[in-house]
Amino acid sequence: MRKEYDFSKARKNPYSAKLKKQITLRLDEDAIEYFKLVSREVGIPYQSLINLYLRDCAASHRKLNLEWK
Repeated sequence: MRKEYDFSKARKNPYSAKLKKQITLRLDEDAIEYFKLVSREVGIPYQSLINLYLRDCAASHRKLNLEWK
């Protein structure tokens, strides 16, 4: 290994903005089973499928219609 490295021409990672952050979510079992079923049909891991769905909701500014009766 070198004693010194030259980082003068280094540049920022262009993919760093798209890195994922690990969190914990509590989801209903039926919701998880639904996404697992769909993931088997389309061939995408269910966690990636949930991420794609949530990202689509965020991109289209989709909001839930919550009405308490």
